[in-house]
Amino acid sequence: MENMAGIIGAVGFSVMTIRPADSAVAMGLGDLPIAAPAHFVTLLESAALAALADHLQPGETTRMLSIELHCLDAVGIGCQLRATATCTEIVGRDLHFVCDIYEGNRHIAQAQMTRATVERVSFLARTAAQSLNSQIFPQ
Repeated sequence: MENMAGIIGAVGFSVMTIRPADSAVAMGLGDLPIAAPAHFVTLLESAALAALADHLQPGETTRMLSIELHCLDAVGIGCQLRATATCTEIVGRDLHFVCDIYEGNRHIAQAQMTRATVERVSFLARTAAQSLNSQIFPQ
């Protein structure tokens, strides 16, 4: 990571408009035509990646380790959501974020997210090897 001190406080933004295919009904997650929480996670990940865009070295990326999501309110089809993700702490290769989603002034969700910094090529090689190994030697 480049300029680790500059990463603390870095903020990323992301927006999305809820489409019919983004609803809980369309995803088979209930019978309400509201945004499925899985899309909140995607929106927050996008905001976190935007926060890191200027701070990672070539060949470096991050992957999600954990997220604790609190849905404070629901939104329907056609609503536009704005997400922010702020990097608050770095512990080793782990980056911690505080995240929020709003529709206008209405607070829709909040989350704490942890992402791990990885070197892209070696991570993908290790993941492929582990997957191949589990296919050859199933448990």
